[in-house]
Amino acid sequence: MPAPPADIDLPEVVPVISDTEFNSKIPALAPGDDAELDKPLESIEAFQRRLMGEQTEAEQPATSDTAAKVDSEEAEKTGEAPVVDSELAAPLPPIEQFEVTPIEFADDAADSDESAQVAYRVDIEGLDEADKQSATSLKGTFNSLSALRKGRGKASNAAMVRARLAEDSQLLETILASEGWYSASVRTRLRPSRDDKDKTLAAMLSVDPGKRYVFSDIVIKADPTEPPNLISDNLALKVGSPIIADEVQSAEAQVAVALPENGYPFVELGDRDILLDKSTGDGVYTLPVDIGPRGRFDSFTTDGDQAFDARHIRVLARFKRGEIYDSRKVDDLRKALVATNLFNAVSVEPVRSGETADDGTEYVTLHVRQEAGPPRTIAGSLGYAAGEGLTADASWTHRNFFPPEGALIGHATAGTQQQGVGATFRRSNAGKRDRTFEVSAEAFHNNYDAYSAYTGRLAAHISRDSTPLWQKRYTYGYGVELLGTAETDYNAETGDRNRRTYYIAGINGQLGFDTTDNLLNPTSGFRLTALVQPETTVNKGFHPYVRARFDASTYYSVSDSLVLAGRVRFGTIQGVGLFDIAPSRRLYAGGGGSVRGYAYQGLGEQAPDGKPVGGRSLNEASFETRYRFGNYGVVAFVDVGQAYRETMPQFSDLRYGVGIGGRFYTNFGPFRLDVATPLGRKPGESRINVYVSIGQAF
Repeated sequence: MPAPPADIDLPEVVPVISDTEFNSKIPALAPGDDAELDKPLESIEAFQRRLMGEQTEAEQPATSDTAAKVDSEEAEKTGEAPVVDSELAAPLPPIEQFEVTPIEFADDAADSDESAQVAYRVDIEGLDEADKQSATSLKGTFNSLSALRKGRGKASNAAMVRARLAEDSQLLETILASEGWYSASVRTRLRPSRDDKDKTLAAMLSVDPGKRYVFSDIVIKADPTEPPNLISDNLALKVGSPIIADEVQSAEAQVAVALPENGYPFVELGDRDILLDKSTGDGVYTLPVDIGPRGRFDSFTTDGDQAFDARHIRVLARFKRGEIYDSRKVDDLRKALVATNLFNAVSVEPVRSGETADDGTEYVTLHVRQEAGPPRTIAGSLGYAAGEGLTADASWTHRNFFPPEGALIGHATAGTQQQGVGATFRRSNAGKRDRTFEVSAEAFHNNYDAYSAYTGRLAAHISRDSTPLWQKRYTYGYGVELLGTAETDYNAETGDRNRRTYYIAGINGQLGFDTTDNLLNPTSGFRLTALVQPETTVNKGFHPYVRARFDASTYYSVSDSLVLAGRVRFGTIQGVGLFDIAPSRRLYAGGGGSVRGYAYQGLGEQAPDGKPVGGRSLNEASFETRYRFGNYGVVAFVDVGQAYRETMPQFSDLRYGVGIGGRFYTNFGPFRLDVATPLGRKPGESRINVYVSIGQAF
């Protein structure tokens, strides 16, 4: 050991006892005892040979017989047989000749052999009385979580059954505690069957629920609220009722929801405390609540990748500055932001402003964090209907081309009987929540049996409409429309169909009322829609008239799978003769959205050439039975209707169509395939008509 550095002062070492005292305590050696200490040590080789049981050269006998005699004598003295193992003294083989025999494991198939498994059953005792007192099924909860039940009565060995039994014992105690039995005890036992032929083990759980604890007092530690009983009225716990974990958590969650709905956005619930008395079974519940300041709505702030600024956010809000804070209105704002379809993610959070109102409340700033998503969308659809043929639609949309929410839409239609292109500017939430302003220009060609038309259209429209994300009870729309159209029409004087040009100007208004539960697939409620369109046609004169239509539909759920649906429609045109109206503006019946079983616009008065001429009134009705199983469904339906030359529906010469349809339900609505046939089919009418589209027929 190296000497310590010279510059370090070591402490003085004081011996415990002196050398003289230590030596005096050592016993003296007997004469000759120290002779062995003076002998030289044996060599390492001699020591190793002695350990191996060998003898040194000086100790070796002259003959092997002598050695055997010595071994026999030594064995007699010790009572043990001499050990002779020549393999220990043999030299090791070279490493390259060393052989390793691999360990052979049992075949995997043997491990999965059911005959090697242990079968068991589960027996629970003493749980019935507690199960009767509980609002939920204790056995049902246990069975859904039990390790023994999940094993389905089989295990690799008895040790695994014991492990599952111990785990289920803890599970039962937890389940009972969650329902108020905090002193429950569960004993377990694994018992073999008494029948020698039955090798099934019995996993026994004996339950002693003990006392069920109840609330003896409920203490809320919080500052005064407005109204005064806001917390206690929403904490649905009562003295004398059992202490059930789910009910406690539910009650606390209701408090956490109710306070922000009544002006307390920064409420924080502390950790509950339940003091249990084992002797009485009582529990004192204490909940600390930090209510924070009562707040009023103030301004907005925003950051992130913004789709629009804070000014437009205020347009979407359904509250004004100074109103008492209500988290439901904040959630409504968040949903409105999501409904713009402009965000990958968006959040709305209350932030303290530090500004106090005259009544002591504090103004709350709402901070909107934006993450704008891709604004462009390409969409397409494909459909087929008898009389309309195959139709393909495609559209390109930039939803925020003119911020805020100014969308530019280009669309095109290609089909066997209709083609067209158009462009639309649409401003959503235009100066007011849910209000849409739209301007469109389009050109299209329609070639139907009733008429062929080349049409140009300009229109402006303001509306409040429902969408799949934001269905509204009340809707409205009004606007103006200009059309220039060249259409073929039947000429009664010549008996031919000639092309005539019409210039049409009109205004329109629509009101809707909707109580249904779903926009594209309603199962309950009803809808009412009224449309009025005052128009004038300029063609060898000035011909004003009014088009009007009324629609009503209702839906009733017989069960979760079966829905009954019905609708009626009435239409009229007042103020002008039939042939003074452009064929495309007349009323028609027949087709996928009208009376199925007939071609598109196929009903009503027919010209001598067998083609429909349209009418000035119509009536329609439909009834459907819709049965759904999973994502699929079948529909049986009956449709009836007719179009008339007269200005009011006549309810005569009604035509019926019946059929069956299939539905494939998707996230954006049902895919519809209907097959229908006319009743009382007349010459020229198809026996089978097929309709394919998105959404229910009504």
